[in-house]
Amino acid sequence: MDDTEERELIDLYRAEQYKFQLFLNSVYDFFRLSPQLNESPMPLIHSLKSRLKDTDHLIDKIRRKSTTEDPITRDNFFDRITDLAGVRVLHLYQQQFASIHQFLQQKIIDGDWVLFEPPCAYTWDPESEAFFSDLGIQCKIKDTYYTSVHYVVMPKANSPIKCEIQIRTLYEEIWGEIDHYINYPLPTTSIACKEQLRVLSKLSVTGTRLADSILNSHDEFLKHSEIIQELQSSAKHEEALVVV
Repeated sequence: MDDTEERELIDLYRAEQYKFQLFLNSVYDFFRLSPQLNESPMPLIHSLKSRLKDTDHLIDKIRRKSTTEDPITRDNFFDRITDLAGVRVLHLYQQQFASIHQFLQQKIIDGDWVLFEPPCAYTWDPESEAFFSDLGIQCKIKDTYYTSVHYVVMPKANSPIKCEIQIRTLYEEIWGEIDHYINYPLPTTSIACKEQLRVLSKLSVTGTRLADSILNSHDEFLKHSEIIQELQSSAKHEEALVVV
């Protein structure tokens, strides 16, 4: 692809950029404002990030993805580059994802959004793979040990306007931020960094699983305490009746 073709694609994106921003805002606000996703004391969503892809990074991506055998053209540009708008949803522990996924599915059922492609969970961990598979989400493995769940949604069928939604835990976000700094736009050639990033990815999954375990234990403790309080209250009531 020559410079003229690259400029044409960039101009094509710029001409539609405001539409991407409008849709991005609506996706972001859904997560930000939905009461069910933000209920205290433990909201399903911890925090959000959003961005439109800047043109420098877009040029880099076009050059990486466009090949002689499979070129990116004006006709397929918006179907080949599907992360021009992006929202990242961060949550504390893995079990919360099932509820977030359910709310996303309802948006699709209601016709508010249309899926461009089936959601995909990137994971290397067998237990996580089983978790996502049970939800009907296909799983893929990346050599980098990248972990996240991706959705690409559109405001209507066959729309060129798309938004990529990434959903991950806070532990996975730590790994992602460090990996992005080291490997983007060009991957590191340091063997030590590659190995350390793999270890960090394993730690992020371990941390997420530990968070699940802690919060499950806390919920069980609260339920157990409530049962004990109910039994004690019932016993006192029966004692009062005997005295009367």
